[in-house]
Amino acid sequence: MSVTTAPTTATTLGFSTLDREVVVDELELSGELPSWLAGSLLRTGPAKFEVGEQRMRHWFDGLAMLHRFTIEDGHVSYGNRSLESRSYRAAQEQGRMVYGEFATDPCRSLFKRVQTLFSGGGVLPDNANINLTRLGERFIAMTETPLPVQFDPHTLAAADVRPYRVPGQLSTAHPHSDRTTGSMLNYAAKLGRTSSYRFFEVGRSVTSEHPSKPRVIGSLAVKEPAYMHSFGLTERYFVLAEFPFVVNPLALALSGRPYIENYRWKPERGTRFTLVDRETGEATGGFQTDACFAFHHVNAYEEDGEVVLDLCVYPDAGIVEDLYLERLRAGKPVASATLTRFRLSLADRSVRREQLAEQGIELPRINYGRCNERPHRYVWGNSNGAEGWLERILKIDVTDGATLSWAESSCYPGEPVFVARPEAEHEDDGVLLSVVLDVRSETRPPRSFLLVLDAADLSELARAHAPHHIPFGFHGQFARA
Repeated sequence: MSVTTAPTTATTLGFSTLDREVVVDELELSGELPSWLAGSLLRTGPAKFEVGEQRMRHWFDGLAMLHRFTIEDGHVSYGNRSLESRSYRAAQEQGRMVYGEFATDPCRSLFKRVQTLFSGGGVLPDNANINLTRLGERFIAMTETPLPVQFDPHTLAAADVRPYRVPGQLSTAHPHSDRTTGSMLNYAAKLGRTSSYRFFEVGRSVTSEHPSKPRVIGSLAVKEPAYMHSFGLTERYFVLAEFPFVVNPLALALSGRPYIENYRWKPERGTRFTLVDRETGEATGGFQTDACFAFHHVNAYEEDGEVVLDLCVYPDAGIVEDLYLERLRAGKPVASATLTRFRLSLADRSVRREQLAEQGIELPRINYGRCNERPHRYVWGNSNGAEGWLERILKIDVTDGATLSWAESSCYPGEPVFVARPEAEHEDDGVLLSVVLDVRSETRPPRSFLLVLDAADLSELARAHAPHHIPFGFHGQFARA
């Protein structure tokens, strides 16, 4: 089937550098915001794609910028600021890349590459362009290295402190929150001659300016660690999905290639699932199915002797290649992920697989506070259009695969963040917040806007226009006032 490629104006602008930093007390607003909606949508994402003469090669490489849309008394203010990470400061001071990124690496000696692998973070990048989280009163930007960056949610200034230590060289920017304690749960890969996955907890109540030491809950030995962007969580288990996109740890130090280019697709391994008890750290494995790949877990829960796990699934790891900037700026279409359910039987270790909807979906969100670790009905996310890029906001009912969508010509919405209405009785009672890139010529010049939709029917409630374009990003969180 032929696919029309995306307009160069959209993909060129969405992956072009934004250097401008502003604070706007009130944005132009059309429509009407719900009276109960108050707080800040905080987002991170790549925004600088050049350092001196060097060009970033992959979407995941761009130096991070923070964005804040604050909603108060029916008005919206905005601010943005480059994330002043160690990686960013070094690039600004030296006019070149000092730290390697996902698929772009400076020329480094063999000593430096080995030091990066075994130093425990001393020379790893901290370009936190993937996601944000809140841990107690601390706001933290994250990437897949063990160096989170704490920042002020009002000024967006980075704090010169590491909020916690990660027990490994790789981690995820998609931690979970313990429903009872509010602590952070995550996993890390400890690399070396003997590698392991480590599952850890960071308490929310630590207020010291020194990094918090996590509690390691369990450890699982692994010979060739898999690339895992996120993980699942049930009331009892960490749920790890190991896709057959794996790396020899020594290759990361010795090959001279950028980080992700050391991973190899080995479909003969299949996809392996492991359950790790949240209390004891005991691992239960033996769950295996056909090879596939995913960035994002949607949700996981336990039901009738099974662990139910929903993922946005690709047939292979080719999506990583799709997201190189040269391809994206040329308007080449990217692969589409399908919302897929896996049922892991605790009795016989069998795995059943089911596609939940016809339309593809990425950057998924659920009503996290209500449904994480528990059965859910609705998933919101972005869906590819005819142009082969994320052009729609989609709502999927997982009970029957029914979908609703929002789309507007020449507009490219980002991840829809769900915000529940206070005292909501229904799972979809709330709003979606999405940052949309509008490339229509009449905007002169093109710019982005904050879109507010009714989460139930995807009808538009309001939009607030930013003063410039906001490059395509990944994830954000809403902090209530």
